[in-house]
Amino acid sequence: MKQHRRIFLRNAAYATGGFALLGQMRAPWAFAEGYSNSKNDNSIAEVNYGDAVVSGKNINMTISRQQKKIAGDVASPITINDISPGPLLRLREGQQVKIHVTNELPDSTSIHWHGFILPFNMDGVPGVSFPGIDPSSTFTYEFDIKQNGTYWYHSHSGLQEQLGHLGPVIIDPSDGDIGADREHVIQLSDWTFEDPHDVFRHLKVAEGYYNYQQRTISDTVNDIKKQGFVNTVKERAMWANMRMNPRDILDVTGSTYTYLMNGRDAQTNWTALYKPNESIRLRLINGSAMTYFDFRIPGLEMTVVAADGQPIKPVKVDELRIAVAETYDVIVRPIGTTTYTLFAESMDRSGFVRGTLSTELGKEAPVPTLREMPERGMAAMGMNSDMAGMEGMNKQSNKPMNKEGSSESSMDTMNDHSSMHTRALPVDNINIEHDEEGHGPGASMLATNPTSRLDEPGIGLEDAKHRVLLYSDLTGAEEWPDTREPTQTIELHLTGNMERYMWSFDGLKFNEVDGPIHFRYGERIRLILVNDSMMNHPIHLHGMWMELENGNYPPPRKHTISLKPSEKVSLLISADAPGNWAFHCHLLYHMDAGMFRIVSVS
Repeated sequence: MKQHRRIFLRNAAYATGGFALLGQMRAPWAFAEGYSNSKNDNSIAEVNYGDAVVSGKNINMTISRQQKKIAGDVASPITINDISPGPLLRLREGQQVKIHVTNELPDSTSIHWHGFILPFNMDGVPGVSFPGIDPSSTFTYEFDIKQNGTYWYHSHSGLQEQLGHLGPVIIDPSDGDIGADREHVIQLSDWTFEDPHDVFRHLKVAEGYYNYQQRTISDTVNDIKKQGFVNTVKERAMWANMRMNPRDILDVTGSTYTYLMNGRDAQTNWTALYKPNESIRLRLINGSAMTYFDFRIPGLEMTVVAADGQPIKPVKVDELRIAVAETYDVIVRPIGTTTYTLFAESMDRSGFVRGTLSTELGKEAPVPTLREMPERGMAAMGMNSDMAGMEGMNKQSNKPMNKEGSSESSMDTMNDHSSMHTRALPVDNINIEHDEEGHGPGASMLATNPTSRLDEPGIGLEDAKHRVLLYSDLTGAEEWPDTREPTQTIELHLTGNMERYMWSFDGLKFNEVDGPIHFRYGERIRLILVNDSMMNHPIHLHGMWMELENGNYPPPRKHTISLKPSEKVSLLISADAPGNWAFHCHLLYHMDAGMFRIVSVS
């Protein structure tokens, strides 16, 4: 716990202007090494480029564990080709690639190519698509590259991803046009000096183990002023009855995590360079194990042009929330020789990482202070914000959740541009079903009347005065090949028991289900996902695209969909990839706790 407190206090120092002191202790400047590219002039794009990038038709990757310095302390991350995060894998649409992965770890390992469309036996999930890579052995991945865009790779073996076993992938289009004068890859991740198995054990013992931002007496006094004494007492009693905390935003927080940008912490300050008058494509990847990030560049507008590697119609924003495993491409146009801060803040406001966008190494811009920690509202529990529905809120064993059109933010406090996107979605007309016993002991709550929340920016961003990216903003840049109506509808519920730290689909952990979810090969499927829990969940389907039915045409294609509490989403899937595929929550400890299924296409 002392280690947690030390990290928490360090993050607090960052948040309250501690950079003045930390700057005096700064290590040599971290360069934009490897994760950068320019179509005009590579002279300032990178330093020591070769070690950080692998490309070609035959690629060698060696996985080992080595001592490295992370955030000034000695650690033992998993390395790929001697670095962690691993090298940028740069491929080209239309090529064939052979990737020879040698395992120098004492345990079996794997690499999953996140977001890739490839044969199922090359997908890299042990026990699902291949047996894994044994110690002192080499496995060759071989497949054709049928796409372009921003993706990433990571281990799918145990908790190795938390140990730094990950890296970025850029697939250039066949014509080589990156859509800007220069590009930089920004891979965000979370690092803990604890053993990941200890982290998981702590969560099993006490779900709020890492939450140091507890409510205080002054918070209660402020609530009484806002909503009155009676409502405040009722609300506190409700939370106590549920044995939950309105500040359960992220399971693992900055109390143990150090947040990294391309492997550098906020103090080291990873720097991306540009020349005046250039357009820059920033390829954002959230490769963290458990952390949602809110990303912004104070003073600089971003134009979002791709989501999960797939092109979308441009959307101008000032900030975006990037869920675990998602990727976004944004175009920025710096003014003159201005220096900017690349700021990624954890969703629970327990910490951040920053980098710098500048014309020169060694410069930095002001770093924003952390915003106040948000709290879950009534909508997270399926209740109206006026407290009228409070008496009806109980655990599943009594009554299911009842959501009557409420939301964590009312429409009048949302972004100005969000009201333009309010529309009737197919998912709003689909009745959600629960059996008589709900979903068993694995589900402590049920959302009987969930709604679409694609027009909401998410907790902590409800009152933002600037433009925040919404899922309802996303529109595919081109029509997808399959426009058939679905012939089958499948409904799955995201379920959890936070007190016991159990996570599942339909109340059943992976080791409790009878068999896989079956897709008939060639059919068109509508998948309805319902979040019955109070946590956000990034849901990832391997091997196939999910088209988000957000009312826009063409719908955006994604490999990872994030659901807010008490939300339902509708997804269209073309079952065009035969074989067995993983389907899971991409919060690492949720997946390991059982929120995992197999989709069989035959």
